[in-house]
Amino acid sequence: MDAAPAPTVSLAAPPLGVSAASFVSSFDRFAVSPMLVVIATDLGVPLSASVTAASGYYLAYGLTQPLWGVLSDRFGRVRVMRGALAGAAVAGLVSALMPALWALVAARVVTGACFGAVIPTGLTYVGDTVRPALRQRALTDLMSATALGTALATGLGGALAGLVSWRAAFTVPAVCALACALALRSLPEPPRDGAPAGVRRFLGLVLGHRWALLVFALAFAEGAIILGVMPFLAPALEHSGVAAALAGLGITAYGIGLWAQARLVKRLSGRWPAPLLMTVGGAQLVAGFALAAARVNLVTVAVTALLLGGGWSFLHSSLQTWATSVVPRARGTTIAFFAAALFVGSAVSSWAAGPLAEAGRYPLLFGLAAAAAAPLTAVAALTRRRYGGVRAG
Repeated sequence: MDAAPAPTVSLAAPPLGVSAASFVSSFDRFAVSPMLVVIATDLGVPLSASVTAASGYYLAYGLTQPLWGVLSDRFGRVRVMRGALAGAAVAGLVSALMPALWALVAARVVTGACFGAVIPTGLTYVGDTVRPALRQRALTDLMSATALGTALATGLGGALAGLVSWRAAFTVPAVCALACALALRSLPEPPRDGAPAGVRRFLGLVLGHRWALLVFALAFAEGAIILGVMPFLAPALEHSGVAAALAGLGITAYGIGLWAQARLVKRLSGRWPAPLLMTVGGAQLVAGFALAAARVNLVTVAVTALLLGGGWSFLHSSLQTWATSVVPRARGTTIAFFAAALFVGSAVSSWAAGPLAEAGRYPLLFGLAAAAAAPLTAVAALTRRRYGGVRAG
């Protein structure tokens, strides 16, 4: 499964195979939530038990990020992506055959661990092969593929599980992952000239770099505010009396906003400096959560989801671009720790927000998210401007 060697790789956009793999990874990650009720009914377990199929997946997805980053720095981006996709294909097909919940959870943990390599390694590949002037545009293209997978998963995952079977909903992305692994055979491996050998050296380069640690802290806060709180939008609607299916439909505005505004970011990234892009994204987060805090209904929550998608497009793409450049000699490890910080932040936030959601205090929860998004935006924009000045100097 060795990638084709190449002395140099210089691209203006992500390769189609990398975008397709990111789409499949995103689809598989977001498709499981709408299927949990169907899985619980089919396996004869409580809904609270079937949720472990999703939580185990997410935990494995986040915790394996540093491992994949080190491996990609050591063995190559394409080799790691192809191996992880092949593993995800096998684990996904096994998931579709599992007759009991414990076996399904085990298979989904392996699937999540394998799919966890795809998007961060794809981001690293873009960082390796696209010159800095075009990098944010290329990363935005990759984000668009991810957003499309998110949007389709929330709408089609539950429909496929309900109309056909939840087993079919696991089979489809597994087959697509295998196709992507095969399609990436001809993708050239970017050179890593000058990169030090050894896991300790990679970790030392990243964890000893103060700017990298700052970017990880910002990613943690971003994950806590957006990924940790956004899942409570649908329960907030259901708490107010909106049917579950209709609530889920309203949240699909997030994927639509992410995809549409990602195209806008691509156009603006060559004209606007990164701190301005971050400010626009953060302002959308503040406005979106403030709107949901003021009133929870289908219209306000749909607009909030739309704004959160836009905020993610502007702010997160800027943070991602920063992460690809902060430690170029260990870019894979850097991106992996960036992604791990993002998902750990979301897990901590979801856990902390649980009591407020259980008590039905959603306006307070969304108000706290809006209040936290403001200093995140300010710190991100100001430090990114400072970083640019230091680099220029």
